[in-house]
Amino acid sequence: MREEYGLEETEQLRDSTVKLPSLASFKKKISTREGWVGEFDWGFLCTPTLNPWSKTSPRSRREVPFYGLNDKLPILLALVCGFQHSLAMLAGVITPPTIFASQLGLNGTPYAVYMVSSSLIASGICSAIQMTRFKIPFTKATYFGTGLLTVTGTSFATLSTASAIFDALYKDGTCSMITAADGVTRVRAACPEAYGYLLGTSALCSLLMMGLAFVPPRILKRVFPPHITGLVVLLIGASLIGKSGFVNWAGGSNACRSRPATGLFALCPTINAPKPLLWGSAEFIGLGFLSFITIIIVEVFGSPFLKNASIIVGLVVGMIVAGATGYVDGSSIKSARAITFFWVETFPLKIYAPAILPMLAVYCALTMEVMGDIVASSEASRQPVDGLLLDSRVAGGILADGFNGMLSALFTNAPLSIFAQNNGVISITRCGNRSAGYYCAALMIIYGVLSKISGVFLAIPNSVLGGVTTFLFANVVVSGLKVISFSPFTRRNRIVLASGLVFGMGNIIVGDWASYIFTYKGSNTALVGFMNAITM
Repeated sequence: MREEYGLEETEQLRDSTVKLPSLASFKKKISTREGWVGEFDWGFLCTPTLNPWSKTSPRSRREVPFYGLNDKLPILLALVCGFQHSLAMLAGVITPPTIFASQLGLNGTPYAVYMVSSSLIASGICSAIQMTRFKIPFTKATYFGTGLLTVTGTSFATLSTASAIFDALYKDGTCSMITAADGVTRVRAACPEAYGYLLGTSALCSLLMMGLAFVPPRILKRVFPPHITGLVVLLIGASLIGKSGFVNWAGGSNACRSRPATGLFALCPTINAPKPLLWGSAEFIGLGFLSFITIIIVEVFGSPFLKNASIIVGLVVGMIVAGATGYVDGSSIKSARAITFFWVETFPLKIYAPAILPMLAVYCALTMEVMGDIVASSEASRQPVDGLLLDSRVAGGILADGFNGMLSALFTNAPLSIFAQNNGVISITRCGNRSAGYYCAALMIIYGVLSKISGVFLAIPNSVLGGVTTFLFANVVVSGLKVISFSPFTRRNRIVLASGLVFGMGNIIVGDWASYIFTYKGSNTALVGFMNAITM
């Protein structure tokens, strides 16, 4: 190892693990002004951008110190930066369980609030695990975790596959359908068992990601080049915009957007909502657009602090207007427990055989996503972006992400992955110190334990949530385009991209197209399951 990489890189590898501060340094930090406040330029962080088109503003000329991975970070700054990270990832963490609850008919049940809470708590715990890098005992140079400020949250990559799994479970009768209030429309009954199938299958398939951690990163990059992984991310984002973002923006993703045999549309989100309306009503479109345009305004004119919280600001503004005009149903807040934790509600963990192949594909996508995110985190944190240390961080990050995927399933939550958007927080706040990440992890756990907060998130009207999540999902598409741009547009790569887009984009536009490929109806259950897996 020393001959291949050199003594300096080997020493960097040895020094990259997390070390606890001494008692003397801890006492000095909590007893001095420097330890609490430091010399950070708070005006830079909090001043709004009045003229975003100016290239000679005081902000552009201002030199702000960078707090590196192992620098001494003032307590107040660590707390504020950790709060920034938690705000940047909050909407992304609550969106998947909110969508899952809606798809499984669990809205209005204790399961819905619990799923949001468990997602927040799991995100905090698994973020701390990912950041706490250590050498695995009895190995020569195998590490666990990145050792960087890398936070994790419930992955959007699971949404499309989970939706297909749930569709299949309702179709084969595992989950039942009930008749809606109009006496005609068939809607999904509550089915926590389907979520248990997702969790059990996810826990099994996480072993693949842990195994991939021991494959050299250079081989993984050859097997999964950027134009393949970027295409997967792009199609995931495009699918989510069409199946979730825009649908919720117009009123809801449940049966209210379909026309029953009576020829009349049901009301959204349900007839029991405070102000039910037809799907696509101007009021719904307007509420969603208000949240969407609020995000854009904050991104253009807001201070760095507000820009990192733009998604939450969009939700808050939309929620305030929706509440003032009577569209908010507060039942989820009233019914939520004051304090909760894992396993207050449980799901029967089972493995759904047809879902194994799709979930394995999800974990392959997560592996490639993690590789790119760790490189981006290293660059933002001013750490080496090549060599032995980076390879070790990538391998350790993949291993920790796979382990977190299994742990997350045991925590009754869908798979987790490193969040890319938090690299932007590092760049803006100029703080890549792990201490901020640990504060962020602690805050996420607090948000989840105080389940009334989760109840507030579930009370957000579908149209407000749709306006915000559409922006989030569009950012997933942009991330995919960015990854694709890393590959040269050779003739071969263009053919590969076009071939993938044929089936991926075509199936997004014509959603039931894949269901006509395999029409076998025989008695061979294994063959039926295999075909269902391919369809998913």
